Amino acid sequence: QVQLVESGGGLVQPGGSLRLSCAASGSIFHDLFMGWYRQFPGKQLELVATITTGSAPNYAGSVEGRFTISRDNGKSTVYLQMNSLNPEDTAVYYCRAQRVGTINVYWGQGTQVTVSS
Repeated sequence: QVQLVESGGGLVQPGGSLRLSCAASGSIFHDLFMGWYRQFPGKQLELVATITTGSAPNYAGSVEGRFTISRDNGKSTVYLQMNSLNPEDTAVYYCRAQRVGTINVYWGQGTQVTVSS
């Protein structure tokens, strides 16, 4: 059983930065494959970035070079540092966890990111 609590969303102007956090509880964090996904209004969920238990990152092409995913196993938390934001990044961002070696997937509640002047 894994519970994910997201924070850090909000309103930011174009070119600005935000850092999202996702804190996990109820499980051994270092055994979780973690990721961030986002959903535009009326669209399907899309992958933003993932990070392995060994901290190897993977990024969608649309955010490569602007976003950085990281994890702190001591705090059981994964982060998404978002720089050079543009209005096209406006979406609900979701944290995802998967227990390695299983098909069990857990989702956070989502946090709204709005980029607008």
